[in-house]
Amino acid sequence: MRSDAQLRNDVQAELDWDPAVNPAHIGVIAADGVVTLTGHVASHAEKYAAEAAARRVKGVKALAVEMTVKLPASDTRSDADIAMAAERGLEWSVLVPTGKIKPMVEGGWVTLNGEVEWDYQRRAAERSVRNLMGVTGVTNAIKIIPKVKATDVEKRLHDALSRQANREADRIQVTVVGSEVHLRGKVHSWAELDAVQGAAWSAPGVHSVVNDLTVD
Repeated sequence: MRSDAQLRNDVQAELDWDPAVNPAHIGVIAADGVVTLTGHVASHAEKYAAEAAARRVKGVKALAVEMTVKLPASDTRSDADIAMAAERGLEWSVLVPTGKIKPMVEGGWVTLNGEVEWDYQRRAAERSVRNLMGVTGVTNAIKIIPKVKATDVEKRLHDALSRQANREADRIQVTVVGSEVHLRGKVHSWAELDAVQGAAWSAPGVHSVVNDLTVD
């Protein structure tokens, strides 16, 4: 088991390694497997990249993000300009249903509203605005409203876990209540946790996922 100092050093090394992150103004605190990122970054895209880098490190059980986005003066844009760019980004994404998502911008923070049938469409909409210049944050308030009601979601999900995360399948309990999936159990890493959660969201008819998995 990694000590707090080792975990802190590993996270800092991963931040240094990621070309999308400038770690000069990012602080790292580690305590009992919980990593806290502090400081500031130059864009929401960099903040997202720093969070992803920390989650990749073995031994990180939980992540607290206390970073803020401080835009350089050259990257500052009006809310109207950001809203227009967000609308264009959504229109140009082939994975986002046309006309289904409405962006709202306040103080550089983009909120996405609307309804889609699949989680991949919800995530694609967020990706289409995350990297826009001037964006300080994104709230994804898109709802998933599937047209097809899947009566065999649990079986399909178990089959998917056996294919995609075979090593973890026996350690994971899956409960389906209506269109909500509950995940319980233990996995070996954040990457495996993400794989299991992704499999759950990919099952047809899933409206929400309650992820109580822990990294062991």
